[in-house]
Amino acid sequence: MTALVIIIVLAIVVGGYFISTQRSLVNLDELCKNALSQIEVQLNSRWDAVLALAKTAAQYAKHESETLIEVIKQRRGEQVNTPEAVNEQTSALGQVMGRLIAIGEAYPELKAAGLYQETMEGVKQYEENVRMSRMVYNDTATKMNRMVRQWPSSIVASLLHFGQKEYLKVDEEQKKSYPNLDEAFKKD
Repeated sequence: MTALVIIIVLAIVVGGYFISTQRSLVNLDELCKNALSQIEVQLNSRWDAVLALAKTAAQYAKHESETLIEVIKQRRGEQVNTPEAVNEQTSALGQVMGRLIAIGEAYPELKAAGLYQETMEGVKQYEENVRMSRMVYNDTATKMNRMVRQWPSSIVASLLHFGQKEYLKVDEEQKKSYPNLDEAFKKD
């Protein structure tokens, strides 16, 4: 009789743990999907701001900006539901922004225009929003990966086919533009 009670109690504890872990894994998986969706929304908003910037620049540099506007229209609205897609969109945005900044440098009167400056500020704000969204995704992915890899939750994760989430990485070109602090603080 006592053995039966012990088996029933153990089954209840194991079942409760299984259900609790499954709910946690589903919650983290959904948070990861939500974070990627937020990044997609922010990237699309950033594309809209860059499009407005390109249209402003069009008054000064018609040929260059028409090309950029076509690129932006093609990129806007693309699905960004994987870390690779986020990195690809970020890289493309960086390239377009580089070209727009070059147009601004070539036409000083454009750079001084109020609309251009306001739009650049909007682009900077969207860049900050994307950066924050990327941080939220990576933090959530860390929690998910921890649950998937740690015992005993790893058993439940493997039984229910939950895998590790890929982290968002910094673009290699972006890394090159970081200031070298070793050189800046080098003692002579």
